[in-house]
Amino acid sequence: MIRTRIAPSPTGFPHIGTVYQAMLDKAYAKKHHGQFFIRIEDTDRQRFVKGAEEKIYQALDWFGLTEDISPRKPDNLGPYRQSERLKIYQKYAQELVKEGKAYYCFCSKERLETMRKEQQTVKKPPLYDQTCRKLSHAVIQENLKKNIPYVIRMKIPKNRQIKTNDIIHKNLVFNSNLIDDQVILKSDGYPTYHLAVVVDDHLMKTSHVVRGPEWLPSYPKHLLLYEYLDFKPPQFVHTPLITNMDGSKMSKRHGHANVDWYRENGFLPEAILNFLALLGWSHPQEKEIFSYDEFCQSFDFKDLNPISPKFNLEKLEWLNGEYLRQMPAEKLLEKLKQYLDEYGQIKLTETQIKSTVPLVQTRMKKLSDYWPLVEFIFEQPAKVDFPISFLKQAQSELFKTYEQIEWNHQEIYSKTEQIAKKLAIKPVKLYMDIRFALSNQKVTAPLFESLEIIGRKETLKRLKSVLV
Repeated sequence: MIRTRIAPSPTGFPHIGTVYQAMLDKAYAKKHHGQFFIRIEDTDRQRFVKGAEEKIYQALDWFGLTEDISPRKPDNLGPYRQSERLKIYQKYAQELVKEGKAYYCFCSKERLETMRKEQQTVKKPPLYDQTCRKLSHAVIQENLKKNIPYVIRMKIPKNRQIKTNDIIHKNLVFNSNLIDDQVILKSDGYPTYHLAVVVDDHLMKTSHVVRGPEWLPSYPKHLLLYEYLDFKPPQFVHTPLITNMDGSKMSKRHGHANVDWYRENGFLPEAILNFLALLGWSHPQEKEIFSYDEFCQSFDFKDLNPISPKFNLEKLEWLNGEYLRQMPAEKLLEKLKQYLDEYGQIKLTETQIKSTVPLVQTRMKKLSDYWPLVEFIFEQPAKVDFPISFLKQAQSELFKTYEQIEWNHQEIYSKTEQIAKKLAIKPVKLYMDIRFALSNQKVTAPLFESLEIIGRKETLKRLKSVLV
């Protein structure tokens, strides 16, 4: 059976890169009628953040990428939280020591730091010098009796070419002489990533390991551990590295690395998934807009391009705008209600929102664009920063006409245009001055439709207050 997984660490906010990998994992499992699971890798206790695990679930649920199995939805292959599996890792680490494939290392932090500084001075690779690999059995036993703290390191073989077979990066070859004797069990009894990921993926029957390209240097170590433990390795997929437009890594210091940033800024989860799907992959029919279900039907790991794609926020905004424009009005109304309830600074009734949706649907790129476009309909600006000379010129005619006409947007537009022409004012100049006076903005919802909603009495009141 196909079993794919993501294995996030609860060390902070959910990263958009985690969503990208979850999207690929779930798509492949869904296409092949398999299972997609979550394993929480919480062995780094110094960086552990309380509540971060729940944030991961919330993010995936928002995107519609809910898992089949996880700590919150366990099966008989768990537990799926690494901190609950320590004895399992310790057992395998000790077995490797007994079989001569790993060894105790008693070197202190001070000695290791001195060693690295000396290596830097002579420009040698920062590899462990294998001092403890050469200890006699008697010395090892004596150190253990004295309760000298230790870690367990794996033994990297000498003079060996380690061949890999990544689905995207194909055949890679690593020289074992350039690989460090990796620590696999720390002095506190917690495993490092390297041991835990190999043991867990085997015991949890992972068929495909999907992870970022930053793990390629660790790939040969993991293959050796699979060999040492007599486990059959899964298939590996090291995805392309998504970068910012300038080629820099999307680190946590960038706001758009945080999933919450997209929610707060009014992006739609379905539009984000569509955008992410296009990073390193192309639709077979060269479509740019397609559903996640359609992506699942077409996607295969082998079609991913290893070249790093650029994360273009402008394209995401465009794509999000397309989704908003194609959305049924009733659904957009619900989306706006939810968004304003969670992030809005003002409470609007459903009737108020519904009246403005037709005005702004084609103008929005994000849900967060809604309020700036319609704010002036519901609230008068505190001041006007633009010159309104054409409005001042036309005020007498405008007020007299506005007090008498039938108050609908067609009539307001028609009569305003007639006044402008009568006074030899370019109509667009007068329209803009009215917009400035009512909103203090250059871009808003359509002017005359907005005036119809604001109402005759309130429109005249606001215009007169500005012209005093």
